[in-house]
Amino acid sequence: MAKNFDVVVIGAGPGGYIAAIRAAQLGMSVACIDDWKTSDGKPAPGGTCTNVGCIPSKALLQSSEHFEQANHHFSEHGIDVKGVSLKLDTMLGRKETVVKQNNEGILYLFKKNKVTYFNGTGSFVAKVDGGWSIKVSGDKEEDLVAKNVVVATGSAPRELPGLPFDEKKVLSNDGALRIDGVPKKLGVIGAGVIGLELGSVWRRLGAEVTVLEAMPDFLPVTDQAVAKEALKVFTKQGLNIQTGVKIGEVKTTAKSITIPYTDAKGQEQSISVDRLVVSIGRVPHTEGLGVDTVGLKLDERGFVVVDEDCRTNLPNVWAVGDVVRGPMLAHKAEEEGVAVAERMAGQHGHVNFDTIPNVIYTSPEIAWVGKTEQQLKKEGVQYNTGSFPFMANGRARALGDTTGFVKILADAKSDEVLGVHIIGPSASELISEAVTIMEFRGAAEDIARICHAHPTLSESMKEAALAVDKRALNF
Repeated sequence: MAKNFDVVVIGAGPGGYIAAIRAAQLGMSVACIDDWKTSDGKPAPGGTCTNVGCIPSKALLQSSEHFEQANHHFSEHGIDVKGVSLKLDTMLGRKETVVKQNNEGILYLFKKNKVTYFNGTGSFVAKVDGGWSIKVSGDKEEDLVAKNVVVATGSAPRELPGLPFDEKKVLSNDGALRIDGVPKKLGVIGAGVIGLELGSVWRRLGAEVTVLEAMPDFLPVTDQAVAKEALKVFTKQGLNIQTGVKIGEVKTTAKSITIPYTDAKGQEQSISVDRLVVSIGRVPHTEGLGVDTVGLKLDERGFVVVDEDCRTNLPNVWAVGDVVRGPMLAHKAEEEGVAVAERMAGQHGHVNFDTIPNVIYTSPEIAWVGKTEQQLKKEGVQYNTGSFPFMANGRARALGDTTGFVKILADAKSDEVLGVHIIGPSASELISEAVTIMEFRGAAEDIARICHAHPTLSESMKEAALAVDKRALNF
């Protein structure tokens, strides 16, 4: 006997579990299906973000930063630490604890909001009276009927052609989060968010890290001033970053991995490493969903085709997150999940793609929202710019972390903030003020006129806004 629901969400990552909870809050009967399990076979909702992405990577970034601070910077504060040693199994164990806490938190939220959770794989069976027939395949099979379906199946790491992941030597983000010993030499293909964050983790713990990037420019999606500063800082820290390379045929043996490549100058090069992290992007995950069974339309890259409201080509079937167009960001998926739930309830869900922040959690952190200077130049937009360095910020000096700056781009006529770019301490937290201002189409003058507490890092945002009008007070 099939179980009937107003909404069935396939996938319990950030987009899926948030969509399920919001739909339940709005009075709908909701089920959520997800096949993640812990190593001991327990349900592990949260998707890539919680299990092998955002959460565990930040746990390791924090732990490795503590290790680096103890080894290299505590003495600056008058703290003499000797004999610092690494217990990698404890560090990895802490990461797993953090992940488990998040898994359990989502299960609690499902229970609190009366969302029925099924641990297994969800797939379309057919269009039926009352909606869509959905099959749950897992330890226990279930048949569901849903008036509305939300596809939130996420994405998977892209493999290098001819080099499949074995998660022992050739690693995706999953394997790179659980290396059982610090490799002497680590190779990273791809200088994007994942490559830089995971490369930073293992460099801090003692690995010699080489990052190979096919694009000619470093971090081309960021503002050029930020990218230039980041490359300088990361290189000084010890990351060997090579851009404009062309990877040859990678060869693996029992002891090492050899990566031949042509460098930016056209010279043939080769490196040998103990482990290789491949972080060349992610692909939408629709395997096992039953796309062909019901005629769910995909585009040429495998993404589920949706309109601006996340509606698919099938009636009452929606899709959100990494499996659809737009940036592959957890918070973008969450916003889409909320918006879809509200649209199903007859409300007007809202997602503004122009104010979705981006963050790279390296040290220094990098965060931005809106347009870059190169984009504004290409579009012919007249703008003013204001920057303020953290070296002139009192709180940054007290923290002992004065790397980087805040940069604000504002329309030359209206002063509306068009983009904000930060590299420096707590950039991931500071960017929220910029997002808020831009969501309300505020001006640089608005930021400049707001009283910011002293001493705080946020004063750098105020000073950058003042600098747009060439009247910074502390620089």
